[in-house]
Amino acid sequence: MSLRSLITMPRMLRHGSAVGADLPPDEAVTVGTVADPALRAALAACSAGDAGLARELLAGTRLDAQWERRSGYVSELAESALHNPGWLESWLSRSPEDPDALLVKADLCIQQAWEIRSSHRARHVSEDQFRAFFTLLEDAVPVIAAAAERNPTDPVPWEIALTHARGIQAPRHVFDAYWKEAVARAPHHYGCHATALQYLCDKWYGSHEEMFGFAEKAAEGALPGSKLHALPLLAAIEYEVVSEDSTENGPIDPARVRAAVDRALELSGWYEPGDPEAAGFRNHLALMLILAERWSEALEVFRAIGVHAAEFPWTYLGDSRKEFLEFRLGVRMQIASKTPFFGRPPRPENPAAPVPAVPAPRSLAIAAAPPHEVADAALMCGVSLRIAPAPAPPGRPGGPGGPGAPTGLSYVELVADPSPGRRATLVAGEEMLTSAADNFTTGEKWPALVLRRTADRCGFTLFHKGKPRASHLWDPAAPVTDHAEATATAAALAELFPVPDERPLVTLLRGTNDPASRQSELVTALGLPPLPDGFGERDEILADAPGAQILARRGVFKGIRDTMSKDLGTPTLPAPRSRRWWLLRVAGLLFFVPLMAYAWWSPGVSWYRTVIPTGWSLFLALQLRKAWGQRR
Repeated sequence: MSLRSLITMPRMLRHGSAVGADLPPDEAVTVGTVADPALRAALAACSAGDAGLARELLAGTRLDAQWERRSGYVSELAESALHNPGWLESWLSRSPEDPDALLVKADLCIQQAWEIRSSHRARHVSEDQFRAFFTLLEDAVPVIAAAAERNPTDPVPWEIALTHARGIQAPRHVFDAYWKEAVARAPHHYGCHATALQYLCDKWYGSHEEMFGFAEKAAEGALPGSKLHALPLLAAIEYEVVSEDSTENGPIDPARVRAAVDRALELSGWYEPGDPEAAGFRNHLALMLILAERWSEALEVFRAIGVHAAEFPWTYLGDSRKEFLEFRLGVRMQIASKTPFFGRPPRPENPAAPVPAVPAPRSLAIAAAPPHEVADAALMCGVSLRIAPAPAPPGRPGGPGGPGAPTGLSYVELVADPSPGRRATLVAGEEMLTSAADNFTTGEKWPALVLRRTADRCGFTLFHKGKPRASHLWDPAAPVTDHAEATATAAALAELFPVPDERPLVTLLRGTNDPASRQSELVTALGLPPLPDGFGERDEILADAPGAQILARRGVFKGIRDTMSKDLGTPTLPAPRSRRWWLLRVAGLLFFVPLMAYAWWSPGVSWYRTVIPTGWSLFLALQLRKAWGQRR
């Protein structure tokens, strides 16, 4: 370990939990969740086959010339139709000339083509993929033309045409013609500019210099508060993060990159903290500030982002949600390591943290093991848990106590801890119960299903041997899950909770309506105990469950000691004792008690020979008394 690590580690341990403590908890952070209530309602209705709300929503943006909002709405609706096209087909069959329906269809054609091509570099795309990609793009031409013709003042069809030009490898004069049509209708339309920037970047048909010049020119002519001021930041991400070229001696002066970051930082001040409209460029800004080692400013941007993590730019580095949370934690630790040991962490510039627009989910785990085994496995998970025996599912016989009796499965939930340990405070990537399940299933043969629920979204993560085997989220505003993905998830569930037929599971996973019912039906289909009353509505629903007991949080050393001794401490969970255990201790007591009596009543016996049988007698008597009390 280096000297620097020896100096900074104590600081991180001391201040890490305090720095950024006002940030939204990890479990509240979502990626790409639609925050607009009107759009969420429209997407949920489309998933149910009703395009009425979508029709009204897009008609409003067209009549009010809300082109930026219209662009976002069209993209989300087209993504919804990508895996569930029935509602759009029904809309077009009734109104084939509707400019809004045609616009969604045009964007859908582009998304279908890119779905086949994938986002990989060209060298990783097969000839068959390219052939299908170009065919679908050719089929999209008349649809895009029809959308532009039905609403001549709309710039969004030309934004779609710019994406089409990039995919079809259109020559520069075609791109220039599309660009001219787009800016003629909306000179400051951010969506059109961001799309054009992609065409002009080095990995497509332009260069780093041309891309930066285009972005800087657009930002210089933008109105105050316009998202066009973030366009140079997008160029910086393309240059610094996405490009495979080395930037150490690259063509772009580092001062231009710094200027792009500073401009975006100023733009962020025009938006309220937690504003989903600013989340896109703020996520890019956070990464660029981190690369520049501007830790305090990066933390302020994370505060402004709130719960609205974005897919980009984090997906360039790995799983977008995981990368977002890990980078956010890394910023906190960097600030903590620079805070004097006896000093205080810097206070946030905006102490009034925004209320998360997406509430944190309430969680419950169902472990396929009896409570005492779960408790043994969870000794070192770093959080306090309440563990209760789970009853038999309806229509299935229970344990020895009859129907409804424990069946060797357990419910597990978090217990509120007024002073959580540092491990619990600094964990990143998942909410606490999910992290605990990752811990307590390690090295065990039995799986655990962690269920999460909010007002309108439900999900789960399946753990086995300390690894997440499958996960799923039911969100009425999200696209329908792909059939292959749903099948893989169903196969993992059926493997660990033996189910003869996976097809009902696939059906449940591919629906998006009524998430709570689908989650409950999945639990029933897996033959698991029913979800307790109140799940998702309140915390600590197991407080009154029969046989529920608390496994208190332990430190690392105490957890190791308890794991080796098998003594779970107080409060604890009773582990059933074997007949051999009882026989050995009773026999030991019968052996040591006479020896103790003889030693005490015989004057010739030395003191240490008296202490040994006395100590063993007391130890065995206390063990038997405690075990007998736990049986009652």
